[in-house]
Amino acid sequence: MAKPPARRAVRGATVNTESRRFNLPQVEADGDWLDARDDLDGVPAPLHTTVTIEHPRTIISRNASPDVGFDRSINPYRGCEHGCIYCFARPTHAFHDLSPGLDFESRLFAKPDAAALLRAELARPGYTVAPIALGTNTDPYQPIESDWRITRGILEVLAETHHPLTITTKSDRVLRDLDLLGPMAAQGLAGVAMSVTSLDPLIARTIEPRAPHPERRLKAVRALADAGVPVYVSIAPVIPAITDHELEHLVERAAEAGAQACFFIPVRLPHEVAPLFRAWLDTHYPDRAAKVMAIIQSLRGGRDNDPDFFTRMKGSGPWAELMRTRFKIACRKHGLANRGTTLRTDLFRRPAGPQGELF
Repeated sequence: MAKPPARRAVRGATVNTESRRFNLPQVEADGDWLDARDDLDGVPAPLHTTVTIEHPRTIISRNASPDVGFDRSINPYRGCEHGCIYCFARPTHAFHDLSPGLDFESRLFAKPDAAALLRAELARPGYTVAPIALGTNTDPYQPIESDWRITRGILEVLAETHHPLTITTKSDRVLRDLDLLGPMAAQGLAGVAMSVTSLDPLIARTIEPRAPHPERRLKAVRALADAGVPVYVSIAPVIPAITDHELEHLVERAAEAGAQACFFIPVRLPHEVAPLFRAWLDTHYPDRAAKVMAIIQSLRGGRDNDPDFFTRMKGSGPWAELMRTRFKIACRKHGLANRGTTLRTDLFRRPAGPQGELF
């Protein structure tokens, strides 16, 4: 019987698939014996995280998507060491001619100039205020934030200027910044969404290998709520036949932890995420891989992914309707009204420029 392929420990993707190529010519191996190490030893070479410094000209990204509740965001990092197999941001690594697979979770980019760029953009005369979203692409509190502290610098600028913000994360590292988020929340300037996709540590470790334990995230929800920060639990994504059975229990635990609302999104598999997800299923859930993909396709109009506005966030068909019904009943049972928080924009103070700092 053929030996199963060797696996790297504590990584999400099982392969480093080819990506769409945008910029560079095809890279070829140089013939060094290290190129064949996996074949020679039968064990994958250790995969270490590297960080490349990026110097963008601006830091606020804009979007006009009609089904997204914000028009601007900041991403302190590209790539994410949490390694969530389902991450819809994985295809962005193709823009660097890197793989959305293992490269996405190990070859990261950091933007240390983010706070200075943000200050300059907020100081522009034509800038109009609206909440800035952090964590919409990759997690602003992934492990490297402990050393780089780029998210911290961004929050300091937003706190200084009384600018509203929202944060989405699956890390309890957000509690490090309660000294900023607490006072901002008291002024109606901040809200946090904590992502909790499974309460089963074995499942969580498989789908989100380097993210904090689910119980740590729920404790963070309680700490944020106790500090007066509006906090939500994001059950996103829901993976059919793997995590969907936990939907009601996740809502219950979110309510117990002090969340004021929950929301969920069925799993999305854009571009390179679909083959990565299929390979992951074959490795970790071969007994149900076909069933999982069949349900996903029923949610997505017969495709692996539905890119259309509005339906991409909700899914369609009987499986999607069943999830929505179960979710609504659970929220009603546990007293979650699912009302959002309107953040204030009238307190914004444009940052002082070099001239203003002289007086």
